Amino acid sequence: MPASAALRWRPSADARLIALIGCAHGVSHFFHLLLPPLFPWLMPEFGLDFTQAGALMTVFFVVSGVGQVLAGFLVDRVGPRRVLLGGMACFALAASVLALADRHALLWVAAALAGLGNSVFHPADFSVLNHRVPAVRLGQAFSVHGLAGSIGWAAAPLFLASLASLAGWRWAAFGAALLAVGAGLVLWRVRELEVGQAAPATGGGRHDGAPLAFLGSGVIWLCFLFFALVTAAFGAVQHFGTPLLHALYGLALPAAAAALTAFLIGNAAGILAGGMLVGRTAAQERLIAAALLATAVLAFALASGVVPGWSVVPLLVAMGFASGVPGPARDLLVRRSALARGGRVAYGRVYGFVYAGIDTGVALSPLVFGPLMDAARFSTVLGGVALLQLLAIAVTLAIARAALRA
Repeated sequence: MPASAALRWRPSADARLIALIGCAHGVSHFFHLLLPPLFPWLMPEFGLDFTQAGALMTVFFVVSGVGQVLAGFLVDRVGPRRVLLGGMACFALAASVLALADRHALLWVAAALAGLGNSVFHPADFSVLNHRVPAVRLGQAFSVHGLAGSIGWAAAPLFLASLASLAGWRWAAFGAALLAVGAGLVLWRVRELEVGQAAPATGGGRHDGAPLAFLGSGVIWLCFLFFALVTAAFGAVQHFGTPLLHALYGLALPAAAAALTAFLIGNAAGILAGGMLVGRTAAQERLIAAALLATAVLAFALASGVVPGWSVVPLLVAMGFASGVPGPARDLLVRRSALARGGRVAYGRVYGFVYAGIDTGVALSPLVFGPLMDAARFSTVLGGVALLQLLAIAVTLAIARAALRA
């Protein structure tokens, strides 16, 4: 660690900041699943089929993807704190609209508002972490960030489905609104979320100062494509996992929801392991490719429909773990691309654009896999998940080759 970095590192203060950003990211991932756990109640209430329900998530992620690109520029201009507060306000409003919805159109409004709120978190969170946390600690910081997101995913089905079962889906939505309000109040009190605006020359990378110069980099577009592929696969399991497991393996709906939660917990553990491994290998692309290959193999096994019922949950946990391992390595890869192509002043816009690939992938996922669910082609859904992982391996290797040429 350089001496200046060692002097800047304050363990307690840095740990507090990393934990705070992680909690904010966990709330954003919780709101990814504001609607899907409530589909068993919303679909009969509003007369939706799987394709229509999936289209609500497409709205969420289309708004999030477009908003994320714009939010990246906003973060670079006004700082992350106010942008994060705006995101939490959108979440609270989205959940309130959902709780009061009395017609189908308001579901679309709730999905769009939640997507707008979600759009701010990657550019804002990563801007804070990259400015405030010493580079030697960023692997661990990114691991905590991803882990907290997975915990948010795991908590949402249990929280929303349990509350909906006890008090109705409207009270579940109100509970989500209160969560967003509480998180917003915590963020409002923390001044460390403000970051100074770095001078353009501090990045040390090759950039010409133009706001959109980073779009001329092939590596940036490959990173975007990587995120689109892996999250399209992840979205298929996340959004349709409960009915898919119910249909393919005969699991009762509560058991299928618990199996999905186990998958998400496995993903969280994988992210934690990835944070430990990311600093121990120079060939990050090999770590990513091996983990994605394991994910594909496990998805193919589940797609076969012949594995015994008792093995479904262990296989899902292993699949979630393997899909989580690449997380910290990919985040460090994007950071290197940001520094090389735009300098420190471009953190927000580069992260905003590249992570819009997440929203693109998850927006397209329901459009592809929803009709397959309606056609009862459940094995094909899991086979598609495996295929997308294999394509992501090819893109990972292309990113590594492009990085060597840069």
